[in-house]
Amino acid sequence: MNNALSPIGIYDSGIGGLTVAHAITQLLPNEDIIYFGDTAHLPYGDKSEAAIQAYSIKIADLLLKKGCKVIVIACNSASSAAYELLKEYVRKDALILNVIDPMVAYVAQHFAAKNIGLIGTKRTVTSGIYGQRLTEVSGSITLKSLATPLLTPMIEEGFFNNQISHEIISQYLSDEELQNIEALILACTHYPLIKKEINQFYNNRVSVLDSSEVVALALKEQLEKGDLINPEPASAKRFFVSDYTPSFEASTRLFFGEIVHLEQHRLWN
Repeated sequence: MNNALSPIGIYDSGIGGLTVAHAITQLLPNEDIIYFGDTAHLPYGDKSEAAIQAYSIKIADLLLKKGCKVIVIACNSASSAAYELLKEYVRKDALILNVIDPMVAYVAQHFAAKNIGLIGTKRTVTSGIYGQRLTEVSGSITLKSLATPLLTPMIEEGFFNNQISHEIISQYLSDEELQNIEALILACTHYPLIKKEINQFYNNRVSVLDSSEVVALALKEQLEKGDLINPEPASAKRFFVSDYTPSFEASTRLFFGEIVHLEQHRLWN
């Protein structure tokens, strides 16, 4: 296991995991981070489980070589497909944290016996992992899930807070499956970027649950438990991509309010 001064590794298929990375840096400002956006293979939501697992192993190898003390799977599709495999693969070299379990624990604690909606990629929704985990911890919750495959590419292309995104979001959220819910789980780390629009659709009558802050809190608890909180000021944020895109660089700069340099690292040469 690496020591407290080692960085936190975070990965996603694209810009969505930046919502988690930003929440982590806000809550844990002393921590160095290394972020990997697998832009060559986004979105993960329409990939097979085997493909996502292969990508995840390659990315974990990179993050381990960089000395990361923890790897945060900042993607719901990868969390459902590769979490158990990565735990076995990494073993004691680093902690592994996914974005599903912290949200399940939060929902079970705050929304017992409620009707809860969920939107996510096809991979996340068809896996049924949220329903399985919620049943394990709280059998009283009714979960209604809807795959919303257009949202991730829409966000990656910068189409949010405009007429196009309003119409697509409205079309999805008006679906019969999501009626009469009291809270909505954003089961994709891209979706916090359209949280404002989702709140507007519901006129703030439905609690919209964003995993980024919940995951950051869970990470802090894990680091404290392992005595891995960095006591020294952060020195670096490094951003890797498997395929350079100007939109990713612009999004990263927007999230962190500073000039960033993207380092390209192809998973397969």
